Amino acid sequence: MTTLQLRWKNPASNTPLSFGPFNSTTQIRWKKPANTAQTRLENRTRDPNLDKLTAHYRRLKLILNLYDVVSARKRGPFLSVQSLSKWAPHAGIKTVTAGDLLRKYPHIFEVFTHPIKRNLCCKFREKFVILLNQEDDVVSQNEDENVMRIRKILMMSVNGTIHLHALRLLRTELGLPENFRDSIIIKYDEVFRMVDLEVVELIDRNDKDGSFGVAKVESWRKKEYTEKWLSEFEVKYAFPIHFPTGFKIEPGSREKLKNWQRLPYVKPYERELTYHLNLQTTETMEPSSRCDELTSRSAVVGKRTFGGVERYEKRAVAIIHEVLSLTVEKSVPVERLAHFKKDLGIVVNIRELLLKHPGIFYISTKGIAEIVFLREAYSKGCLIEPNPIYDLRRNMLDLLLLGNRHTSELKTERELKDEPKDMTDDENGWESREGDFVIPILESFTDHEDNDNMN
Repeated sequence: MTTLQLRWKNPASNTPLSFGPFNSTTQIRWKKPANTAQTRLENRTRDPNLDKLTAHYRRLKLILNLYDVVSARKRGPFLSVQSLSKWAPHAGIKTVTAGDLLRKYPHIFEVFTHPIKRNLCCKFREKFVILLNQEDDVVSQNEDENVMRIRKILMMSVNGTIHLHALRLLRTELGLPENFRDSIIIKYDEVFRMVDLEVVELIDRNDKDGSFGVAKVESWRKKEYTEKWLSEFEVKYAFPIHFPTGFKIEPGSREKLKNWQRLPYVKPYERELTYHLNLQTTETMEPSSRCDELTSRSAVVGKRTFGGVERYEKRAVAIIHEVLSLTVEKSVPVERLAHFKKDLGIVVNIRELLLKHPGIFYISTKGIAEIVFLREAYSKGCLIEPNPIYDLRRNMLDLLLLGNRHTSELKTERELKDEPKDMTDDENGWESREGDFVIPILESFTDHEDNDNMN
């Protein structure tokens, strides 16, 4: 019989000792690997396209912060290069010097000499400022969509109220104007009511026309039901699942996911009373249909307590899914979602819930904060259904990503006028340069040779 020998080091002498029958009473403690939200976040399957997009938007966010700081100055929308190094840290730019920032993004910053002080100054280029102004115009013109977004969030809340500080944190993501409290909430007093200075309430939570109380995922369910001919039982409470490339599906997880997709839950715009009334409709069904419905429910949920917890978590998933669907770019910082927990009735840990469903959500850590994306809304790092605000922000990002390419297009009219005038236009509109007088001589010489050959 062979004896298993394990090698380990004595901490006193730092020499390897053998573990065998003579020292079998020695206890070796094996540390159990931790399974926390942080470890699951580190060990998750990465999506390089969304991570790359998050890193790019992180740089754009820093540039926008710097624009807010510079535009708020009273002396004008420009500052000296020396002052830029002082103002940049206030915008969060701490790892890049002012000179490197100007050289790295020439399509965003314009460097010029001050006409009086004769020192180097910088300002944002006209292309970038025009895109920012266009975004403000589009946001101010979309009042109906902004009212719809706020109304939908209020309809999902527990008491029909939302704190304004939570909406302010998601103002950019929801596409709301900066003064949305006065321009939307107070203006549409027939829809909203200010209960407190920081609390807004929806006056009528009843959806009479049925257009506001329908979640975004319902359109996907209808499409799956009509186009793919799937049964209503399979699609009625299902969510679109898109796992990232390289995701490893553990044994038994397919069956769990299938049961979770079939599990009924209280939808975001439904109340518990309506949900229980829908469950009681099985009592008025025909015996055969009622038997099939009850059998399917018993097959999905084995234990009553397990089903209750799973239904509650699935409702939280549906609420977060709907909030992300209402945003402009279908992405939100995770920490800002936590401010909606009390109003929307979400008690579970949001980050753990997002990590538990990698086919629906994806958390990227490449930005300033953790960003959660709605996986079904993106394909290869681009939004499948773009909108005007997203297109404008994407154009800003394109200017950022151009870097030092195509810098010849950035010459101003003054620079073009200061260029040496070594070109003249003839009567035919062709451009000629110094030394072009040789060309007519050569042409006449060629014509003379051709005539001699013909003779």
